[in-house]
Amino acid sequence: MGEVYFYHLTRTPLEVTLRTLLERSLGAGWRVAVRGRSETTLDRLDAQLWLGGDDGFLPHGRAGGPHDADQPILLTAAREAANLPSCVVSVEGAEIAAGEVAELARAMILFDGNDVEALQVARGQWKSLKDAGAKAKYWSEDGGRWEMKAESGGGVGMTARD
Repeated sequence: MGEVYFYHLTRTPLEVTLRTLLERSLGAGWRVAVRGRSETTLDRLDAQLWLGGDDGFLPHGRAGGPHDADQPILLTAAREAANLPSCVVSVEGAEIAAGEVAELARAMILFDGNDVEALQVARGQWKSLKDAGAKAKYWSEDGGRWEMKAESGGGVGMTARD
């Protein structure tokens, strides 16, 4: 069974954190699906992943193209991804089911900790995935660096202050 990592974004923008996680995922040999809810956000992420220069290009595509199955990273709003990912990254509160986590090497949920609604959605995802038996870890940016603050099964969960 895979694990689901929750990333509570409070300092670093989504695009920066996502790029770092995608680079590490590709380094691990994983194919990745980035699952969002809105075309606007997926368009923005698509544009960011095409950047050259210091950030470099990350090989990816938008779902619905002729080469979806060949994409190392596929941006999609659908649950099914043609690239058969080992890792699914949820943005904008896109759903990840416990059964899905069990079939993945890793699932990641990135949420804006400065957005009350996004925080509530992430808390609901934490509870439902944990209650379904998924192993979960909660990461937060404290002092400008990422720290694991909670892990399911250890009696610690996300609280109102997290």
